[in-house]
Amino acid sequence: MNQNGFSIPSQSTAPPYQNFYPQNMMSNNNNNNNNNMQQDASYAENILTLNVGKFANFYMSFSDSLEWRDRIFSGIIQAAGRDYVIIREQNSNTRVLLWTVYLNYVEFNEQINVKEM
Repeated sequence: MNQNGFSIPSQSTAPPYQNFYPQNMMSNNNNNNNNNMQQDASYAENILTLNVGKFANFYMSFSDSLEWRDRIFSGIIQAAGRDYVIIREQNSNTRVLLWTVYLNYVEFNEQINVKEM
């Protein structure tokens, strides 16, 4: 028992380390790498990259901000990466870097390009 009267187990009760990655993602053979590339087609980064040059509305939420709680950014996609997208706002011609951690969804007013699985 500790000083507060609680019993502390002498051994950890946490489950042993488990690998949460599917087996095919951990293998380095070419067949599995091709499968991983096909699975990656659904990531937002890849969809945004396939649609560079298109106009889109980005719905963002900034939960810690009272002034910018929810905001819509509209512009033409210039580039996209793993955790960001760069757009050019049409009215001001300003480039804006948006962190996708704050992204709720993206709305396009035209057909979008997606990678076939």
